[in-house]
Amino acid sequence: MSDFRQHTPVTTGDAGGVLTDTDTNPVRDRDEGTAPAEDTAPGTGPAPDAARAAAPKTTRGATAPKPARAATPGTAQLAATPGTTRGATAPETARVTAHRRDGQVAGLPDFDSCVHAVRSKDARFDGWFFTAVLTTRIYCRPSCPVVPPKAENMTFYPSAAAAQQAGFRACKRCRPDATPGSPQWNERADLVARAMRLIADGVVDREGVPGLAARLGYSARQTERQLLAELGAGPLALARAQRAQTARLLIETSALPMGEVAFAAGFASIRTFNDTVREVFALSPTELRARVAKGRPAAGTGTLSLRLPFRRPLTPDNLFGHLAATAVPGVEEWRAGAYRRTLRLPHGTGIVALRPQPDHIACQLWLADWRDLAQAISRCRRLLDLDADPLAVDALLSADPVLAPLVAKAPGRRVPRVTDGPEFAVRAVLGQQISTAAARTHAARLVVAHGETVTDPAGGLTHLFPSPEALAGLDPAALAMPQTRRNTLAALVRALVDGELDLDVGSDWARARDRLSALPGFGPWTVETIAMRALGDPDAFLATDLGVRYAARDLGLPTTPAALTRHSAAWSPWRAYATQYLWATGDHPINVLPGNTPMTEGTSHS
Repeated sequence: MSDFRQHTPVTTGDAGGVLTDTDTNPVRDRDEGTAPAEDTAPGTGPAPDAARAAAPKTTRGATAPKPARAATPGTAQLAATPGTTRGATAPETARVTAHRRDGQVAGLPDFDSCVHAVRSKDARFDGWFFTAVLTTRIYCRPSCPVVPPKAENMTFYPSAAAAQQAGFRACKRCRPDATPGSPQWNERADLVARAMRLIADGVVDREGVPGLAARLGYSARQTERQLLAELGAGPLALARAQRAQTARLLIETSALPMGEVAFAAGFASIRTFNDTVREVFALSPTELRARVAKGRPAAGTGTLSLRLPFRRPLTPDNLFGHLAATAVPGVEEWRAGAYRRTLRLPHGTGIVALRPQPDHIACQLWLADWRDLAQAISRCRRLLDLDADPLAVDALLSADPVLAPLVAKAPGRRVPRVTDGPEFAVRAVLGQQISTAAARTHAARLVVAHGETVTDPAGGLTHLFPSPEALAGLDPAALAMPQTRRNTLAALVRALVDGELDLDVGSDWARARDRLSALPGFGPWTVETIAMRALGDPDAFLATDLGVRYAARDLGLPTTPAALTRHSAAWSPWRAYATQYLWATGDHPINVLPGNTPMTEGTSHS
């Protein structure tokens, strides 16, 4: 296996995890794809403290304090193009906050730090902020390879949507929409972070701003106000930015007619599609396709090949090893060096194959409906934790002399997450107190009996994992497991179907933990496992996990759950990542990239 850390940080042909455009309809999520231009990918080395220090800090489960909308000389007030969204109530008026030398914007490093990052082409800031050039009216990623402009001609925006609303166009050289997404949205549990995760999953596109606000438990006005204050763009503009990104992916990587591209990307009309693409990319859709057509084979029907960028370093062993070792037959498989699985998407089904490469994740998608492209990419990024900031994580964990050697040996470990929260919760219950092999067997039986069948054009996948609704009529007596676990599974399914338990990407982590803890049979291990992988809480910690306790014993750490939890306070807010490093000390297939060494069954890891 090649060492990912030995490669120069280059991302070629990607559409990244950051939102990009301002149009008239909501979009989907942060994504990526394949683009022809050579982009500079996230780099290596210690990340400057300014970026993380400047990022708003909030307590998990709490609502972020509303950043001040200071009327500084560097603040421009612009009216956004009125957005007619399904379910939207009123046009969105955006106060686009530009970061100039004479004013500080919440969530951004200070002006001089931004300038230094641009001049040094520091890819570690890609996705944290966007550089707009006043003389050319173009915005770039901080690592853009062109000669940096003069400082007096730079201004900075916290989101691509804000830069676009201010009239800047995306750079054709560095492709600022091809950067990984800001790590903040997966690290935080406040209103803005939850909203960004839901926007990324296409909620605004499907349910409008009122639907987004209802999921968050706030009014539409308050939701919009906080997004504007922190990102310089409201939910419509952020969603519209994603639509432009989705359109670019389809234009450049498929042979779909432009009319189909427009509606698949979520545009309300061909005219809006044409105007937006020209406004954002300074090229018409036809010109954009012609620019990349030479030498690129057209994608097959319903098939798309993309590159998913990530922040370096990334150790693939535990990430893909975990997914392969716990794969449910029929739903997931490891085939020809790739992790493959079925996807349940808003407009149909999908299948994805994900293969680790030195500077990106190769992603091949089969979709029943192109409208699901943005959501599919967002869920794949989330599954592999690709928007994480490994330098910040490893810097904190390395301060512990016990963890430091583990981090130095294989830096950049990610937390293997999920594409479907309810699915993982069911699997976590099935895996209570049994081996990995037994858990897979139970899940496979459930899939065959209650899962929806799919056709796999390139492998052996046969089913979607059954939804909570499909399991609602399940007879617990038919399950070959203890009665107490049957009751636990029935209670979980009932809570999911009744809406008492929310495990989607925008859920409130604290509330979900409380609801899970109240269910019969849900102890600390099950709750924290779901919090870590399904909810995505980076500070979830499995103090009662057998593998974690064995590692603690071997490393000379406290071994009782209470004492280990106290010790782990120094690892906060990255205890989920500390768990990955602790698991790495064990001899278990979850730590091995399939194909490197023979895999043997071991103790249970969900």
